[in-house]
Amino acid sequence: MAMWLHELSVGDWYQVGQNSPFEIVAIDLRAETVEVQYFDGTVAEIDFDSWIELAATPAAPPEDWSGAMDMERDVYLDVSRPTRWDNPLDYVEL
Repeated sequence: MAMWLHELSVGDWYQVGQNSPFEIVAIDLRAETVEVQYFDGTVAEIDFDSWIELAATPAAPPEDWSGAMDMERDVYLDVSRPTRWDNPLDYVEL
């Protein structure tokens, strides 16, 4: 087994140049392929020879996890906040 293959691990993020980062989601030793998923959810299979030519460099995982979820940023950040901050106990009659 090639030495570079020991460095790959499912869950690691890589990037080629300024292109979108991608995560390794599977490594198939029998088929000699690496399966990757891009931030937008696209899945691709790369054979070992192409992986070497790709010269991918490790990258940090994206901070915005919504890429593959097809959600707009304002949807998952929308937090319903009360318009008034009154204490409900102020309205309890004793």
